[in-house]
Amino acid sequence: MTAPGRPPLRRLLETVLYVDDLEAAARFYGGVLDLEEASRKPGVFVFYRLQDQMLLLFEPDAARGSVAVPPHGADGAGHVAFAVAERDLRRWVAHLVTHGVEIEAELDWPNGGRSFYFRDPAGNSLEIAAPRIW
Repeated sequence: MTAPGRPPLRRLLETVLYVDDLEAAARFYGGVLDLEEASRKPGVFVFYRLQDQMLLLFEPDAARGSVAVPPHGADGAGHVAFAVAERDLRRWVAHLVTHGVEIEAELDWPNGGRSFYFRDPAGNSLEIAAPRIW
């Protein structure tokens, strides 16, 4: 419920994952996943644009030591889910397997829809899902 006088939050603008090897991550996200690179600062970050949303990859120590924005960071694997049409899920599985990416799990969700999970080079858990899982 939205409080009177305050507009509701309606979407995410950016999502952050932390990676220990920015170059390996850039090869994976830009090459294998074919995301559009928007910006890069060696040793610090690589940013990707997905329509009107951003996926930010940070080197953890650089993000914790930031002075331009408040320091941030996380330990352990993060998670991001990418949305695709359900009819495209099988093609994505085949594409990733061709690139040597192990598919960890494939799920049918109670609300309908399917998704599957895999890892990036830093060990983050990635999911490609039909939006109707929610």
